[in-house]
Amino acid sequence: MSMQLSKVPMNTRSPRATERGFDSAHFRQALSQFATGVTVITTRLGDGSFLGLTASSFNSVSLDPPLVLWSLGAGANSMPVFSGNSHYVINVLSAGQQDLALRFSRRTETNPFEGIDYELSRTGLPILKGVAAWFECHNRSRYPEGDHVIFVGEVEDCNVQPQAGLLFHGGRFGSTGPA
Repeated sequence: MSMQLSKVPMNTRSPRATERGFDSAHFRQALSQFATGVTVITTRLGDGSFLGLTASSFNSVSLDPPLVLWSLGAGANSMPVFSGNSHYVINVLSAGQQDLALRFSRRTETNPFEGIDYELSRTGLPILKGVAAWFECHNRSRYPEGDHVIFVGEVEDCNVQPQAGLLFHGGRFGSTGPA
C-alpha cells in the first residue's frame, strides 16, 4: 500500500523537547545497536605521502548522479587534508580485514600503509587490496553538523569484489558471513 506524500498531513506544531531524556553514554549505546559496514578512507598529503582513516559512517546518497557520504569529527587532525583535497577513496573492508580497520583507527607515528598491499587509483590514491568494494570520489561538498562534518563525494570510479563484509556492532567486529 503506497501513500501519496502530498495527501499525508504533517504536524508542524509539535513542540521540541525542552530537555533530553538520555545522556551521551546512553545515546552512544543505542547507536551501537545499528550494525554498520567498516571503511578506510584514503587520500594524499601535500608531501605525496598517504593518509587513511577508519570510518563506519558511510552511506549511499544518489544513483544519478552517483553520490555517497561519510562523516569526520570536526576536530580531527585530518580535517584540513580531507576538506582541501579534490579526491579520496572509500575502501569497503571485507570480513577478513579487521586488522586494517584497527591499523587505520590508531593515532600513531608509524605509517599505516607500510607493509600492506595497495594499488593506486586514477588520481594516485591508495586502493587497499582485498576490499569488497572501493569508490574513488571527487570531494563534492561538505556540511558541518553537530560535532562532525558530512562529506558528500561524487563517485568517478568504483569496483566490487563480492564477498562477506566487515561489520561493527555493539563495540565489536563481526561479518556478514564467512571471511
